[in-house]
Amino acid sequence: MVSSSASPQSSPLRIGLIGFGTVGSSVARILAESAPAGLALTMIANRNVARKRADWVSPSVVWTERVEDLLLPESPVDILVELVGGFDPAGEWVRRALSVGKSVVTANKKLIAYQGPELESLARQYGCHLLFGAAVAGGIPVIPGIEHGLSGDRITRVEGILNGTCNFILSAMESGSEYATVLADAQQRGYAEADPTEDVGGFDARAKLAILMRLAMRVHVAPEEIDARPITAVSAVDFAYAAELDATIRQIARAEDTQEGLAAVVSPMLIPRRSPLAWSTGTENMVVTTGAHGGEVVFSGHGAGGHPTAVAVVSDLVNLAHGLGRAPVAFRAAHVNVEPEVPHYIRFLVRDRPGIVAAIAGSLAAENINLNAILQKPGCCADRLPFVVTVEPCRASALRRALAAIAQMDFVLAPPLDMQILHK
Repeated sequence: MVSSSASPQSSPLRIGLIGFGTVGSSVARILAESAPAGLALTMIANRNVARKRADWVSPSVVWTERVEDLLLPESPVDILVELVGGFDPAGEWVRRALSVGKSVVTANKKLIAYQGPELESLARQYGCHLLFGAAVAGGIPVIPGIEHGLSGDRITRVEGILNGTCNFILSAMESGSEYATVLADAQQRGYAEADPTEDVGGFDARAKLAILMRLAMRVHVAPEEIDARPITAVSAVDFAYAAELDATIRQIARAEDTQEGLAAVVSPMLIPRRSPLAWSTGTENMVVTTGAHGGEVVFSGHGAGGHPTAVAVVSDLVNLAHGLGRAPVAFRAAHVNVEPEVPHYIRFLVRDRPGIVAAIAGSLAAENINLNAILQKPGCCADRLPFVVTVEPCRASALRRALAAIAQMDFVLAPPLDMQILHK
């Protein structure tokens, strides 16, 4: 059992590692090379041990293909490091470890987003700890920064770039490349999975946003309540139009606690160039918190990859070795129940003819939505003409109704793409 005192352990805490992939091997490497005081890697569980076994790991470390060997009460493991991910069987392993008094360090954002409160309660019940500093933004110390550095403030808004795959794709598209080309490059580099749906569909960022909402805004919401929209419909032409508006496009996860209620969304958005979120490129992550007293705080850095994530995992282990667990966070169950009125960018692909703008404006007006600007690049084919309108702040539901009506018009060649324009 991990001590709750603030002094280093008299004997090293014994670490059992589940998963020796990209992150797991990086964690083992840091433990081997840096040898943090108070920590000792004692067991590693992974499939195909004969193939995975590394000669730079201490010969005293026990390798096994049976995770159960690490979960026994008598096993030489004080802290279980779970780096497999997903709900099953990882969730069961975490529960079993906590239930026998073994603390757990994990980077499993899905497990923490959906089952975090239950697991935290289990850890308290058995006098151990559950740390997950690597679950959001990889190596950026967002979670400890919020839990410890901002605990004296009342955070009213959290927004950021939480998925390195999407950030790589969208920032690469600024040069004029199309989505499919950049996705293939991301997959070849190992930044995107063979099936990238979890990332490009917004589901990965949604889980991370739910965690940040619980820690920063003290509200626990089911991740499914957060509207997640894919980046797959964004095209190179959208970046050209965004540039005319002195903006760029990024996948943004955003939550805000307003007087009317709670709003949350994950979606590609137009970001004004003056915003720090527009400066994040490649696989970088960025989180911006807004406090009632402290104002804006920006966390930025390399969020993806084995080494940055491993740094966050080992930092959690070092904290436990010094008797430092997580700061208690009181939260309330809540629901996403507000549609904020925000400006939107809408791109249409049409067969050009007279009256198109009037027809579109009429459908928008029927939902009390006002046009703000119309943009049309010269030289485009009249048979497949992309043009853009921006609209004044409106509710997403009203805009969806208007766009559904417009999509039925005979000049429309593809479903319109709409994106929020980031506002404060």
